[in-house]
Amino acid sequence: MYPLVIIIGPTGIGKSGLGLALAQKIGGEIISGDSVQVYKKLDIGSAKPTPEELQLVPHHLIDFLDPAEPFTAAQFKLLATPLIEEIRGRGHFPIIVGGTGLYIRSLLDPYDFSQHGSEEIRLKWKKFADSHGNLLLHEELNKRDPQTAEQLHPNDVLRVTRALEIYELTGKPQSSQRQFKDDQYQPLDPSVLYIGLTAPRSLIYERINQRCVEMLSQGLLEETLALIKDGYTPTLKPLQSIGYRHAVWHLQGLVTQPEMLRLLQRDTRHFAKRQLTWFNRDPRISWYDIQTDFNQLLESVVQACRAQQSRVK
Repeated sequence: MYPLVIIIGPTGIGKSGLGLALAQKIGGEIISGDSVQVYKKLDIGSAKPTPEELQLVPHHLIDFLDPAEPFTAAQFKLLATPLIEEIRGRGHFPIIVGGTGLYIRSLLDPYDFSQHGSEEIRLKWKKFADSHGNLLLHEELNKRDPQTAEQLHPNDVLRVTRALEIYELTGKPQSSQRQFKDDQYQPLDPSVLYIGLTAPRSLIYERINQRCVEMLSQGLLEETLALIKDGYTPTLKPLQSIGYRHAVWHLQGLVTQPEMLRLLQRDTRHFAKRQLTWFNRDPRISWYDIQTDFNQLLESVVQACRAQQSRVK
C-alpha cells in the first residue's frame, strides 16, 4: 500500500514547494488541504500553484469551485477520502498539502459530519435572517445548540445557518457530533505519514512579510477588483479570507495601500500563530525545520516515505 503523506505547517513556510518536489521524486499526486485554493479566480491571495507547477504532477481539489459556492470540512472529507484510494489505485502516493487544520483532522479523527445538506432548510433560515436579522438568527441557534452558538459570531450567517441545518437534519446539536476533543488524539493509522514544517518564529514572520509584498506586486488588488466586477460580493466567505478582505478595504477607500499592506502582514502573522498553536498540540506530527538545506530536507522526507511504505506492505 502507498502511504498517505500529509504536509502541514503555517502559511508561507514552504509546504507547496516541498509537496511538489516530493511528488516528483516518489511518484505522488497532490490533494490540496487549503480552504481557499478550492476556488476559481482566487489565485494570488490563496498562493495557488502556478499553471506550470500544476502541469508537473496531478493536483486535486484546486481551482474547481465557483467563489459563490460554500465549501466545508465535511465536503473536503467527502471528496478527499475516495481521492486517496483512487490515487493509491494508480500506484501513486497521495500527498495532502495544506494548512487548514480542521480539514486534516476530519480525515485523521472521528468526525460525524452530516454530509447531505438540505437546500430547503438553508433557504428557510436565510429568509429568517433577511426578515429578522442576524442577531435573532443567532438566538435561534443558541436555543438549540448554545455551545456552537457561543463559538460563532452573529454575523457569521453561513456557519450559523449550517449549524441550524445540522440540528434539523440530525436532531442533534452540531457540538455533540464532534467526537474528538482538540487536545485528544487517537493513534495514526499505520498507513499515514504526518509531516510538519517549522522554523523559528522570526523567520516565519519574515517570510510572511515578504510574501505579502510579493502578492501585491503579483496583482492581488487587480485580482480582487476583477472578482467584484464579475459580480462577486465582498461579503462572500472566500472574499473575507486573508488577503482578499484587505484588498477590498483598500478598493473601498477604507485604508491606504501602505496601511493595507501593514494590516495584511499583521493579520497573516496572527493567522500563522494560530496555525502553529493548532498543530503544535498534535503529538503525531513529525517536524522538519526548513532551515535545513532543501535537498537534505527533501531526501529525509523521501526516506521517511519509503520506510513507511515498507512497513505497510
